[in-house]
Amino acid sequence: MSKHIARKRFGQHFLSDSAIIDAIVRGIAPVAGEPMIEIGPGLAALTQPLVERLGHLTVIELDRDLAKRLRAHGQLSVIESDVLRVDFAQVARDMNVPRVRVVGNLPYNISTPILFHLLQYVDVIQDQHFMLQKEVIDRMVAGPSTSDYGRLSVMLQWRYAMENFLFVPPESFDPPPRVDSAVVRMVPLANPAPVDVGLMEEMVQVAFSQRRKLLRHTLGAWLDARGFSGQFDTQRRAEEVPVDDYVQLALALGPAQAASDQAAASQ
Repeated sequence: MSKHIARKRFGQHFLSDSAIIDAIVRGIAPVAGEPMIEIGPGLAALTQPLVERLGHLTVIELDRDLAKRLRAHGQLSVIESDVLRVDFAQVARDMNVPRVRVVGNLPYNISTPILFHLLQYVDVIQDQHFMLQKEVIDRMVAGPSTSDYGRLSVMLQWRYAMENFLFVPPESFDPPPRVDSAVVRMVPLANPAPVDVGLMEEMVQVAFSQRRKLLRHTLGAWLDARGFSGQFDTQRRAEEVPVDDYVQLALALGPAQAASDQAAASQ
């Protein structure tokens, strides 16, 4: 079969370092029979060692030429689609399992949208292992009062326990990206705070919209517009507020927002 040329528009960088591949597989620790979905299998560098241990693997691939190659593999179920359009809850139902494991070397140009897309389906996900740009993982796991701490940190740490467990240099890929990479382990928290995800996302986005200003200029005005009368210190910058403070604020806002929406609907 002819050599596949990496397509820039799909953000394709194919993993080629066997030592790194082995380390990732050990980190994922696949067990025979487990339901697993791989995002962006590409040339199957990670796919093959995974499916050898699992027996069967479901893969999501947008590139139709690569999807055609993957269909020739007898142990793969291929979903030819943009991952941002995939309903992971439906895939889990189709697989007849309550939860799935998700892995992948995510396209760096859309990695953040993919992470937010998967937040919708976290209830059917056992864990996630992703190759990402190291800079993105640094932001995912960052603590308050650091330059890397931001919207991504808050939204993901509210819902997952995360660990950056493997550094991956550019030369591990063909073609090499211009950035360092890493692999993150994401395990959904067993008992997350029951916040309204849409409300939480909007609130955090407003908070970090002008991260150098005190929150009274951004989130404070947003809270006033909602008639919030509770306690929240807006004499801080967004990056100084711990994840739990944002979660508690979202919980405080949730019932009031729901009541407001119900009242508006009845008018």
